Amino acid sequence: MEKAILGIKLGMSQVFTPSGRVIPVTVVQAGPCSVVQVKTKDNDGYDAVKVGFGDAKEHRVNKPDMGQFKKAGVAPKKHLKEFRLDDCSKYETGSEFKCDVFKKGDMVDVSGTTRGRGFTGVIQRWNFHGTAMSHGAGPVHRHLGSTGANTHPGRVFKNKKMAGQYGSERITKQNLEVIRVDADKNLLLIAGGVPGPCKGLVEIKSTVKKGTGGKWFKEPVKVAGKK
Repeated sequence: MEKAILGIKLGMSQVFTPSGRVIPVTVVQAGPCSVVQVKTKDNDGYDAVKVGFGDAKEHRVNKPDMGQFKKAGVAPKKHLKEFRLDDCSKYETGSEFKCDVFKKGDMVDVSGTTRGRGFTGVIQRWNFHGTAMSHGAGPVHRHLGSTGANTHPGRVFKNKKMAGQYGSERITKQNLEVIRVDADKNLLLIAGGVPGPCKGLVEIKSTVKKGTGGKWFKEPVKVAGKK
């Protein structure tokens, strides 16, 4: 069954398996989320659940959102997000759900906004190699090189990879495994890194890929002749 929740990235840590294997994890404060509205195909044209996350002061919320919060009987929230799920009938307006909708071994997709890096060159932005660092290779070693302007048709094509604004874009990392669920503290430990800086908002959803959980806790395969 498809599941989703909003959360805040807290940072990174590590978890040890019983065999001593180290798993790098990202700690996410996931939920609690309040159901602000349940949309149906009959009334709205599609099925979705609108959830709120993070308490907000009333004077910081605009009037349309405040009216929706009062109608649902929910305290004002900082973040609102719609999730189109397979089965929205189990959600009720005004109810609350926590991170325990997920369990250990679930595979999830995590979306967030990456850290802004400002104006950067092509090496940092596009992973260009740069020129040789030896003598005689030119005064600049990290420049773009030819853009093809002196050839037919005598102009630079659109979407040419150049220096410019880098970061502050929405990224989704797919097929990440939930390593641990702490329902008392509303924490999810997810294997690997997730997009965004610390205290950044992230969206956690069931993966669209057919991943299988538990791969981090499987014992490593021993090869004959090797210790």
